[in-house]
Amino acid sequence: MTDRPSYYITTPIYYVNDVPHIGHAYTTLACDVLARFKRLAGFDVMFLTGTDEHGQKVEKSAEKAGVDPQAFCDRVSERFRDLASAMNYSNDQFIRTTEDRHKKAVQHLWKELVAKGYIYEDKYAGWYSVRDEAFYGEGELIDGPDGGKVAPTGAPVEWVEEPSFFFKLSAFEDKLLALYDSQEDFVLPKSRLNEVRSFVKGGLEDLSISRTTFSWGVPVPDVPGHIMYVWIDALTNYLTAIGYPDTNSETYKKYWPANVHMVGKDILRFHAVYWPAFLMAADLPVPQRVFAHGWWTNEGQKISKSLGNVIDPFALIESHGLDPVRFFLLREVPFGNDGDFSERAFLIRCNADLSNNFGNLAQRSLSMIFKNCDGVVPTPGAFSDADKAILNAVEGLLPVVRGHMDRQAFNLALDAIWGVVGEANVYIANEAPWTLKKTDPERMATVLYVTAECVRQLAILIQPFMPMAMEKMLDQMAVEGRGFDTLGEAGRLKPGAAIAQPQGVFPRFEVPAEGAA
Repeated sequence: MTDRPSYYITTPIYYVNDVPHIGHAYTTLACDVLARFKRLAGFDVMFLTGTDEHGQKVEKSAEKAGVDPQAFCDRVSERFRDLASAMNYSNDQFIRTTEDRHKKAVQHLWKELVAKGYIYEDKYAGWYSVRDEAFYGEGELIDGPDGGKVAPTGAPVEWVEEPSFFFKLSAFEDKLLALYDSQEDFVLPKSRLNEVRSFVKGGLEDLSISRTTFSWGVPVPDVPGHIMYVWIDALTNYLTAIGYPDTNSETYKKYWPANVHMVGKDILRFHAVYWPAFLMAADLPVPQRVFAHGWWTNEGQKISKSLGNVIDPFALIESHGLDPVRFFLLREVPFGNDGDFSERAFLIRCNADLSNNFGNLAQRSLSMIFKNCDGVVPTPGAFSDADKAILNAVEGLLPVVRGHMDRQAFNLALDAIWGVVGEANVYIANEAPWTLKKTDPERMATVLYVTAECVRQLAILIQPFMPMAMEKMLDQMAVEGRGFDTLGEAGRLKPGAAIAQPQGVFPRFEVPAEGAA
């Protein structure tokens, strides 16, 4: 099928100076859920993640570890691949900026910017944060704990003076503001767009895009001693993965411009200001959207190594299971806001929504079918108004959920789905098939058919969030077609089809008493 619409979604590429944490897991999870949703909707999806492996911070981390930078990158990058596997991400590519194809792409982009007159040589003198890999103006610095100045992120800064090539970022103020006005969803959430617009309106200075004081990076073409600043290097990965510099390649033509660049709010400026400016300068289309999500805290505290409260996604999966973790991270907090991870909130949420609500709905209805209908989907009679109402509710979910997903409002999509889960539980309680078993077996068969059909459609919609759990649930019902084209009447359960003996797919967690250690 070649006429499927394309969809290109990217994570930021993760910096390899440290091991993966919950923030990395969260960003890529959001992209994975969106990629899975689009595939089920019939899209030809390209989902990209990877690692950013150049820069002074990596060079210093490798030196501290006593290994050469490439060996250091190889080791840490593998941990991010391990995370992708542990979280059951469905990424189509994993890119590394140390790959030859990437060096070729970024050097080509550099030459394009030189040819178009947007790069010039000068000397850089200013404040630089190794930890942030970012330059800061004097006015952006804040007072640090020891009385000195630090970056707005709290990172240490050092005064740097060196020869540098500059990108004429100042030439793009009006073009960027016009972009934000014409493409009003270019940055979401809206509050982040306001921040970006305000930053650009405050005036843009030309951007230093090469360094000479360290050597771990992509060499500037034809200029010995200069390596590219990590952000022009890193951002170009989104083009590298789809065949750039061959803009006539099938993959480039199919997937560019990207539909969504998903990023943490700390790197929004690089993606919503610098990146579109580089692309405009090279006469390349800009992405359709940059979505900047918030940060997680742990039990109300900022996550930091010094506090010892870093949330290890591998440990979380080991202790609680993968799909409950995937569900909680996107259910608990409006996507785009900051969120707090609390063990107690996690256990309560998963018990309430998964075990008690959806799990109970599926277990009750499928167990009754298995025991009372010879283990096959029953033949329904004529549908009552109550039957039609709940079927209409579940069959009306897709456009609602799609609207939320297209704006990356994952929690609202789950709210809509769980609203119908609740309605289905009310329906089965009201109809009481366990009573009808004695008084009206034919009506019981209809009620169980309707609830099983609700479970089927809900499970298909929930697949992007919890693929393994929903695969088990749909397997028990022997459901074959699982794309969104099977929602509604088109894919309804066939009476007489055998189902497997139902087994719960969601664990029930023990919740410690409030205040217990």
